[in-house]
Amino acid sequence: MVAVPARRARDVIAAVLAVSVVGACSGGEPVADPAGASGPARSPTSSATSAVGSTATEEPSPTLLPFEPEMQIYDVPAGSGPHDVAPATDGGVWYTAQRSGELGYLDPATGGTRHVDLGQGSAPHGVVVGPDGAPWITDGGLNAIVRVDPTTDAVEVFPLPGDRPGANLNTAAFDRRGRIWFTGQNGVYGRLDPATGRMAVFDAPRGRGPYGIDATPDGEIYFVSLAGSYLAHVDLDTDMATVLEPPTPGQGARRVWSDSSGRLWISEWNAGQVGRYDPATSEWREWPLPGDDPQAYSVYVDERDAVWLTDFGGNQIVRFDPETEEFIEFPKPGQPGEVRQMLGRDGEVWAPESATDRLVVIRY
Repeated sequence: MVAVPARRARDVIAAVLAVSVVGACSGGEPVADPAGASGPARSPTSSATSAVGSTATEEPSPTLLPFEPEMQIYDVPAGSGPHDVAPATDGGVWYTAQRSGELGYLDPATGGTRHVDLGQGSAPHGVVVGPDGAPWITDGGLNAIVRVDPTTDAVEVFPLPGDRPGANLNTAAFDRRGRIWFTGQNGVYGRLDPATGRMAVFDAPRGRGPYGIDATPDGEIYFVSLAGSYLAHVDLDTDMATVLEPPTPGQGARRVWSDSSGRLWISEWNAGQVGRYDPATSEWREWPLPGDDPQAYSVYVDERDAVWLTDFGGNQIVRFDPETEEFIEFPKPGQPGEVRQMLGRDGEVWAPESATDRLVVIRY
């Protein structure tokens, strides 16, 4: 099979994607967020199902794309504002419902959802599944790391130290020692040891900006700074962060993800590019996203080492093939979805649309 250059892929993508939509019906009407009201709106816990409506398209030709994608869209309760996603170990999908202060769970087989209230003032940002199989959340509203028991929905909160208020927590990743590392956009990074409950928080290089974070296959920790426009490597013995400068100044490194070789892929928000850093050679490369005004928000590397990014400027998801250096575009019709962080499992990539209260999956 051959890869399709970005422009050609865009021309044929409508004939390749089979799109179906699953609507989530809540067990009660969500509470609207009144104008001027303080605190996040709350939507009730739901576990409803809906019928799937499918729009048929012509059979895709295997010569058009290196894989045969299918897109499916799931509605989640109104007012959720899904920000980040993390596939669960049981086949479901966790998502942070940032606007309602909850953790959501989607059952892709039925479209049903349930929400877990994380506490007064919660504004969850990132979610990852830890070695224990539980979702772990970076909660900017609570200024805490939060664990939710996947069986009982019990909520455990690990607040940051009192001298670290308003960290604006963003994302998290587990190192090879089982500790969870996290970033705070107001100028910090830190770690929590779930076994002991001990937490340490450190000042980030250049102050404000720490955003995306990820672990390599061997458990090394890297994070990026949106305001600082850098990639940083954390020494797991000394806790020190070493800055690694991308070639483009002020590129706005927003998210980072490792491939199977430990190379770091960075979404460059300001520059509209995807960058790659190879720790083995200390070499950088960068590629501009297709389109007139791309804004690369998130990045995720799948099990085939294909690189997926969300483009706010083009209202689309793009897939980059590192071997052919070609993009395939997945434009999304309608209003901008504002897809935040993507994540996936074998054969699937999931994306939350924070502006439309939907989750999107592309299966391949």
